[in-house]
Amino acid sequence: MDDRVDRVRDLLHEAGATHHVVFRLTDGDDPDWATWYTAWLVDHSELPEVLGARPVPSELTWLLVQADKDVTAEPSDAAWEDVYAARIVEHFG
Repeated sequence: MDDRVDRVRDLLHEAGATHHVVFRLTDGDDPDWATWYTAWLVDHSELPEVLGARPVPSELTWLLVQADKDVTAEPSDAAWEDVYAARIVEHFG
């Protein structure tokens, strides 16, 4: 497996933990979560270095929302971070 997928998965996990802390008063509820994740991933993580370029924020937000819709529509045993990471690397890699 591509090492970048593992690295992006770890960044997504870190983003999720950070998001939950930031939105602790709402128990992590954030209707615009994908925009928050995008900003954190692009501006406060190593994602641009892992992918070899800075993703266009709106494109990453779209990809996160689409991945969430797909995972929700067709649940699997895979962790969400694994699914999203593979899609991010495939799309931007």
